[in-house]
Amino acid sequence: MSKAEELIKEDGRYFAASGRIKYYPLAIDHGYGATLVDVDGKEYIDLLSSASSQNVGHAPKRVTDAIKKQAEKFIHYTPAYMYHEPAVKLSKKLCEIAPGDYEKHVTFGLSGSDANDGIIKFARAYTGRPYIISFTNAYHGSTFGSLSMSAISLNMRKHYGPLLNGFYHIPFPDKYRGMYEQPTANTVEEYLAPLKEMFAKYVPAEEVACIVVETIQGDGGLLEPVEGYFEALEALCHEHGILLAVDDIQQGLGRTGTWSSVEHFNFTPDLITFGKSLAGGLPMSAIVGRKEIIDSLEAPAHLFTTGANPVSCEAALATLEMIDEDDLLTASSEKGSHVRQRMDQWVEKYQYVGDVRGIGLSIGIDIVSDKLAKTRASQEALKICNYCFDHGVVIIAVAGNVLRFQPPLVITYEQLDHALDVIEDALQALEKGQLDNYSIEGQGW
Repeated sequence: MSKAEELIKEDGRYFAASGRIKYYPLAIDHGYGATLVDVDGKEYIDLLSSASSQNVGHAPKRVTDAIKKQAEKFIHYTPAYMYHEPAVKLSKKLCEIAPGDYEKHVTFGLSGSDANDGIIKFARAYTGRPYIISFTNAYHGSTFGSLSMSAISLNMRKHYGPLLNGFYHIPFPDKYRGMYEQPTANTVEEYLAPLKEMFAKYVPAEEVACIVVETIQGDGGLLEPVEGYFEALEALCHEHGILLAVDDIQQGLGRTGTWSSVEHFNFTPDLITFGKSLAGGLPMSAIVGRKEIIDSLEAPAHLFTTGANPVSCEAALATLEMIDEDDLLTASSEKGSHVRQRMDQWVEKYQYVGDVRGIGLSIGIDIVSDKLAKTRASQEALKICNYCFDHGVVIIAVAGNVLRFQPPLVITYEQLDHALDVIEDALQALEKGQLDNYSIEGQGW
């Protein structure tokens, strides 16, 4: 039995099943750049970035040095009562890079989930309104508030309900598939129709506090919106005094080639959340928003004992410095363009590739069994993932059938090209019926 097999067997005795979505038996020992090394010494090219929490790569020296230096000074003293310089510096930096030409304030948490919970609190407090609207296929987190905003998996919603009251969902403006899995995308007005009907019949617009959106819907399948939707949504929000918030936890901080994915669209959110890669992988989240909205709550309405941890703050400052000084925003854009030159050809070349989409190094490869009907081929997608794993490439499928291509921004062109070779080999093997030996039972979302 290998070390990985022994570790995974021991893990099964103690680790809760609710805390892991299984794909394949990867037991990690260490990593560097875009490379993972398992406990048996085998190396893998990482195309997942630990769910996009490692945008600057694994164990970058600038970040690890910052962590060590701060840990030797003091590990934590809660900003709930006192002050420390790393939190002040990070607050200033986040207010500078967040979208919006207005005075901003920031507050910190431990995960994207609690940041999205904070959106609920601040939006309701500022507007005095009860209702929150988000989108189907959205994943906003695992706390009760963020779960109530999410609508992506029944396993996230059954057995412990009811969830929080006051939440409604509308279709995401997917530009590949239409509403309700129809093969043709809808127009902006058609996508807005369910929201307008909601306002007309059962949710008074004047009682809606906030609409929360991912600009690119991540775990929902790396979905891009139809052009003009966000501008129209913003106009509707302004008409009714509704706040507009963006969950940029997966797509922010360089993932799409900009500090915020909002920069690719022509609208301005009132609130935005960051997390995942913010502190180089250490637990940290942030809500940045209009000062008057963030100041609508008084302490201790939204604070955490270990929030704005100074070690995490210094890791975040080093991460943001690395993105800036190493020009990783440009790297994300240019490397994304590099891989798309090849990937985009797969739509015509392979019968199972229905669509390739995304911005920068946030790319989804939609695996289908019927290109006209755009029928999701979930089993085939998982077989591709398993083939890639066996050949030294880590990639997973989200939304059942969409390959999630989100490597660290520091990945080399040589690694990218090799990873593309492996994925293309998997596609060719799939079309020849050579992946039928893979057992995918119990894998994936």
